[in-house]
Amino acid sequence: MNRLLPIGCLLGLTIFALPTVRAAETAPAEPFPRDLSTYADTAGGGVWSVIQSRAAAEPFNVAATLIFILAVVHTFFAPKIRHWGHVVEQRHCERLKIERQQRDRDDDGQPDEVSFWGQVLHFFGEVEAVFGLWAVALGAAIVWFKGLDIGIHYVGHTVNYTEPMFVVIIMALASTRPVMRLAEQCLRVVASLGGGRPVAWWFSILTVAPLLGSFITEPAAMTIAALLLAKQFYALKPSARLMYATLGLLFVNISIGGTLTHFAAPPVLMVAKAWGWDMTYMFTHFGWHAISGIVLSNIVYFLIFRKELLALQPSTVEEKAEEPVPVWVTLVHVMFLGFTVWMAHYPALFIGGFLFFLAFAQATGHHQSKIDLRSPMLVGFFLAGLVIHGGLQGWWIQPVLGSLGEVPLFAGATILTAFNDNALITYLATLVPNFTEELKFAVVAGAVTGGGLTVIANAPNPAGQSILQRYFPDGVSPLGLFLGALAPTLIVAFSFMVL
Repeated sequence: MNRLLPIGCLLGLTIFALPTVRAAETAPAEPFPRDLSTYADTAGGGVWSVIQSRAAAEPFNVAATLIFILAVVHTFFAPKIRHWGHVVEQRHCERLKIERQQRDRDDDGQPDEVSFWGQVLHFFGEVEAVFGLWAVALGAAIVWFKGLDIGIHYVGHTVNYTEPMFVVIIMALASTRPVMRLAEQCLRVVASLGGGRPVAWWFSILTVAPLLGSFITEPAAMTIAALLLAKQFYALKPSARLMYATLGLLFVNISIGGTLTHFAAPPVLMVAKAWGWDMTYMFTHFGWHAISGIVLSNIVYFLIFRKELLALQPSTVEEKAEEPVPVWVTLVHVMFLGFTVWMAHYPALFIGGFLFFLAFAQATGHHQSKIDLRSPMLVGFFLAGLVIHGGLQGWWIQPVLGSLGEVPLFAGATILTAFNDNALITYLATLVPNFTEELKFAVVAGAVTGGGLTVIANAPNPAGQSILQRYFPDGVSPLGLFLGALAPTLIVAFSFMVL
């Protein structure tokens, strides 16, 4: 267990929270970040000309984007840094062993030392910690260019942390024993159509769970799907190629699976009210494309890995018989889950509801599993850092999106999503004037299509990676994830733009 990781996470969250105590009640005289409409862009000068003029008018833009790029590059080196941490800790343990042998005793009554640098490398090698770490550098840059008061006001008041807080709560609720058993029983019915074999579980989880994201939110669907895949598929130790293919397929399917409704997927939420999209619009324009993309992607990967998937055998280890969860306990959990989804935009209410849930879980402890907040907190920390960085990237993303036609816009949104959260991409699209319905469709379809290419492309991805990364010996490789998600991404692009 990495001892520094929870401490670093808590310290990071404290850094994010402290400014709210000291921030001034009134906004700064000049809005920060600078409103995009205040830039004197040269008419007809092209995208690069606009970016150059905005960089010259506001030099801080360059610093903020450079720090963001360094954070993205850091995510690609995270597995290697974690490997270095393992090496340092192993050498430290060997040195301690030699020292004990020289003392001719194994136990001197003192606790074993930990490798400080090994733990530090582990912390820097956790993808979930990357954007929080670089948020410190970004905060220093804001203070250097703009002053302490503006830095405090931006982090404490301007940035909206509702989504990170919501993901923490929904992950904790979705991973509880009653909810997981209910989800497993429902998917067991679907898997039974294929004889309950591992390949049937694989197909049912990757098909049904993503579509649930349109109703119980994508973070909840990701949590349930990842936990069930861990138990029914990854525990059987498939090949590395199949593990990465499945992870990429899961991320892509979850990203598009939330588009059947207008209230569950963050990239859709960002535009639904501004553009007047309701449930009917979403299902008729996006829903059937998403279902087609999910089914086609699963079929293609099944055909590619058919031999290995069919060869997987259920675990021979007998599971201990568990006491059934009373129906009324499960119903209460579902009610708490539903309340949290309903109040997703009101942190005071869904956090208050979670406190009541903790009391209920304590009272029914004999039907519960241990509520582990470590993974949800790390994912929340990741997203908090991401929104701090993302809110300062509009100066270059907005002109890029506004300069593209329908097909280039779809491709551009797909590519940009790989390097930024797709909700930010769609939000910035609402700031572009004179968007036609075709362009609106293209930017949202592109944003959700690219949501599986990297761990930062879609808000629920860190949750899935946090749950499944223990099955990857050196952590999840960003290149492996990209390659695993590439084929489903192209299939989904075909579904949205051709079908």
